[in-house]
Amino acid sequence: MTSAPVPSRRALLLASAGALAVPRVRAQAGRPLRLIVPFTPGGSTDILARAIGQELTKAWGHSVIVDNVPGAGGAIGADKVAKAPGDGYTLLMGHIGTLAVNPALYPKLAYDPLKSFAPVAGVARVPNVLVVSAASPARHLAQWLALARAQPGRLSYSSGGNGSAAHIAMESLKLAAGLFLLHIPYRGTAPSVADLIAGQVDATFTGAPAVLPHVRSGRLRALAVSSAQRLASLPDVPTVAELGDRGEPGLRGFEADQWYGLVAPAGTPAPWLARLNAETNRLLASADLAASLAAEGALPMPGPAEAFGALIARELPRWRAVVRAARMQPD
Repeated sequence: MTSAPVPSRRALLLASAGALAVPRVRAQAGRPLRLIVPFTPGGSTDILARAIGQELTKAWGHSVIVDNVPGAGGAIGADKVAKAPGDGYTLLMGHIGTLAVNPALYPKLAYDPLKSFAPVAGVARVPNVLVVSAASPARHLAQWLALARAQPGRLSYSSGGNGSAAHIAMESLKLAAGLFLLHIPYRGTAPSVADLIAGQVDATFTGAPAVLPHVRSGRLRALAVSSAQRLASLPDVPTVAELGDRGEPGLRGFEADQWYGLVAPAGTPAPWLARLNAETNRLLASADLAASLAAEGALPMPGPAEAFGALIARELPRWRAVVRAARMQPD
């Protein structure tokens, strides 16, 4: 009988490290996880966070508590996570606004989107939907653009606040189409949509989950979506880029989707981050969650943590340019 090979010193060290890491991750998995949403309830971030939190709770058998911490365009909630212990108990539902727009909007931002957080996993890409009230004379995007150009500064649009996804999406459209619109910021997406339904503002260009129920009920009319392809949940609504191919050259290739993903405080243990990434990707691949996201107009965005971190780094300069060109100011 041949004798078993003697493990090398490196192998013994790695085995010891793994033995220490696994109990730490299991100990964290037994406690409630706090998932901070840096916006008010009712918006796309909140809707997606609650869907993910519910599925993680089912998968793990312990609570994932969704905690809304709004303010300053999501900066208050994000800073709370950045300053939390890196012990795996606190996560942020990161968002294009908190992670890519706020650094340009707030010159003295208390956190750094690349240094203060450890990326965990991408969750979803959410196209924005340009909607008007059912009483609007505009039946499609070209008519709405004509109305806006015929009375510059008279048409208004709502958003969930300065620097919110709806704000930057509409400012991006304004720059591309040469429009002059009046911005009416609200403290959250839900009240901004409610006032659009009530006729207090003329339009909004916000995440599909927040407006799809009202489009389906007939209280809002969808004119266009910000994604490169049409949404399965709104198959008859064209993309903005389609109009660019039909005579609006400034809109060719237009895309201004929101994106969402989980981040943890910097220094969170790598084994715990790896487990969170694996669990999130597994959930995103499940038929039930995929169907739930699709019904909300959201597209799953699975992948390694490094890919989500690269997306954040790539989007920072893009939205910095929009913030500067639009001369956007924080609340």
